[in-house]
Amino acid sequence: MENISHVVKKQREFFRTGKTRDVDFRLQNLKKFKKALWQFEERIYDAFWKDLRKSKYEVFGTEIGMISLELKHHIRKIRRWSRPTRVRADMLNIPSSSRIIHEPYGNVLIISPWNYPLQLALLPLVGAISAGNCVLVKPAHYSENVSRVISELIGSTFPSEYIHVVTGDRTVNQAVLEERYDLIFFTGSPHLGRIVMGKAARHLTPVVLELGGKSPCIVENDAKLDVAVQRICFGKFINSGQTCIAPDHLFVHREVKDRVLQKLAGCIRGFYGDDPEKSPDFGRIINQKQFDRLIELRDSAGKIIHGGRSNREDRYIEPTIIDGITYDDPIMQEETFGPLLPVLTYDRLEEVIPQIVEHEKPLAMYFFSSSKRKRDLLLSSTSSGGGCVNDTIMHITNPKMPFGGVGNSGMGSYHGKFSFDTFSHHRSILRKTTLFNPTVPYPPYGNKLKYTKWLFS
Repeated sequence: MENISHVVKKQREFFRTGKTRDVDFRLQNLKKFKKALWQFEERIYDAFWKDLRKSKYEVFGTEIGMISLELKHHIRKIRRWSRPTRVRADMLNIPSSSRIIHEPYGNVLIISPWNYPLQLALLPLVGAISAGNCVLVKPAHYSENVSRVISELIGSTFPSEYIHVVTGDRTVNQAVLEERYDLIFFTGSPHLGRIVMGKAARHLTPVVLELGGKSPCIVENDAKLDVAVQRICFGKFINSGQTCIAPDHLFVHREVKDRVLQKLAGCIRGFYGDDPEKSPDFGRIINQKQFDRLIELRDSAGKIIHGGRSNREDRYIEPTIIDGITYDDPIMQEETFGPLLPVLTYDRLEEVIPQIVEHEKPLAMYFFSSSKRKRDLLLSSTSSGGGCVNDTIMHITNPKMPFGGVGNSGMGSYHGKFSFDTFSHHRSILRKTTLFNPTVPYPPYGNKLKYTKWLFS
């Protein structure tokens, strides 16, 4: 196994040279990063086909394209973001000048998962570079072909004392977490997030945790059903359902339930044909362990009303709709993270809200309705990391909005300037005149209290 302590030590030494603080240095490396991304394009497609049997279109739209847009955004904005922010002085400090200096944390660790292995490793890396850090990246072991390409892409673009990729199984993860960092950025399950947070606590290292959860999708009786089912199908079955912000389960109003389920089945056929196993646009489960877990959930409760076919040797599970589900069923006890869509029925929105609130806060929430009143009621009564009204998953694409969880689904956010801010320490500096020295703050206090009260009122 690679000597991780040596890598971290070299990165710490390189950061202390001050080179990464230079905005021109950061800008130059962001441009090198973007160039390398396109140079490795075909190799990336090939690696994704081997790991997830993911189509080129899907790889571009959900992986390469998003990273490229993020790089473009940071390249355009980095000079503005990096400038100190001047703020007005308060009454207690006149005359003085105040500013916020946006400086790098130092040595950053990024740990990423296997479901979007390129995007979730390299998108935060853009922010870490933009903010001026040195970075150790640990991509997922399950998606080993993509991880290998990430290692080669980064290794051929940056010196290891600046940015380095270490690959391997959970023993490597454990070794990586034994080192001390100035910030840890982790994407994965809540269970692993707790482990990472525990390791970070030893050194009081700040953490950003991008976790998961069971993201609900609600279809009201006044929703535009044809649009709703297409957007639900897209969000649920892209990447074979292995998406942290996918609609995990469906609440459908009883009045429209039969129509919704019929249209969903038709939409699946329209997207992937009568036999999705033959579709070039429908991927595969990452490994046998995940496949077996999903099959157990599929067979645990409810009635399959569409799909259900599988092929363990091919790691294939058909897009499947399961009706007759309650919150007590096994499929509702964990994040589905696959092409299984459990369906729950309700009569009034007021019935759904308590069921959402009584469980952990989800990473995303989706609501299909034409009613502003119902939308406002749901949003004011619940909490989630993010979400959409009359769409699914697309909130992640806007770099002007933060992406992140809340509660059990995570802490901290990134994308666009929020990435720059996440990987920066915002240092407040007050510079005060020495031409005169007001004595109000100093003892003896005498009758100064009434003047001080005036300042604070």
